[in-house]
Amino acid sequence: MPRSPLALAALASVAVPGLDVYDVLRSPHTDADFDVVVVKDATGTRWVVRAPKRPAAGAALEAERSLLSALARAHDTGLVPFDVPRPRGAATLADAEGGRAVVYSEIAGSPLVLSRVDPGPGLAAAIGTALAAIHELPPTLIEDEGLPTYTAEEYRERRMAELDAAIDTGKIPPRLADRWEHQLENVAWWRFEPTVVHGDLGEHQIHVRGDAVVGIGDWMDARVADPADDLAWLAASAPEDVLESITEAYRMGRREARDPHLIDRARLASELALVRWLMYGVRTDNEDVISDGEGMLADLETLLFDDTLDDAEA
Repeated sequence: MPRSPLALAALASVAVPGLDVYDVLRSPHTDADFDVVVVKDATGTRWVVRAPKRPAAGAALEAERSLLSALARAHDTGLVPFDVPRPRGAATLADAEGGRAVVYSEIAGSPLVLSRVDPGPGLAAAIGTALAAIHELPPTLIEDEGLPTYTAEEYRERRMAELDAAIDTGKIPPRLADRWEHQLENVAWWRFEPTVVHGDLGEHQIHVRGDAVVGIGDWMDARVADPADDLAWLAASAPEDVLESITEAYRMGRREARDPHLIDRARLASELALVRWLMYGVRTDNEDVISDGEGMLADLETLLFDDTLDDAEA
């Protein structure tokens, strides 16, 4: 059962001594792993309270808390241009799930709306610069927190194993399976330098003010892996001219040699995200999620193959 917003607000008062709660509302970011509320204090300052719903989520929350402290120091010393949610305290949960609720100061700015981003040197370039700054962070930042670290080959093999498991369910359209197997077996695509990656980037994690990226949240899936993962949402959703502006600024911010297959792998990662959603439904025996995943895969198959055939016949 979800914890009430008032119960989480009370935990915030325990976690941050002197916090005088004035108002509380449930966050839209409450999900299967976390209860989340936004608390406003008497001065109008907003705080985010996140409480795990299961032990594994609690462990991930603790790892992220430590990483966020390191990222905050990186911002304060000019290593990255954006801020992150700053952990301000924690309170032990008394219910059966155990663990601790963590209270953060809210990131400044507003969530990014990709449809409002224009190509050119403004916000599009700032997004590319922010992504480059993430990927230029020292991998020890992740390794020191005990978070996952992969070589390029290990990560390719991980992707292949995930796809094989999904194919074994019989729920993956054969044309999509063939496409992805071919791309994963093309070793030329997978000669990349692993970097720190956020791991779950999208519009609501990136906060902007004007033409600047001022904050990035939700670092629960951070790891050392394929930098293309952080561009997957852009490869799937950004107009081509906006994507070009972002990637141009991104490449200018990277010290590594140009990765010729970065966007190829980003597009693949965006497609495989549908497979992961389907497999989440399979693992949890959630028929609604399974049906949703199968529907999205069918739509993708139509987009990639049937439209191409229609164009050829025309």
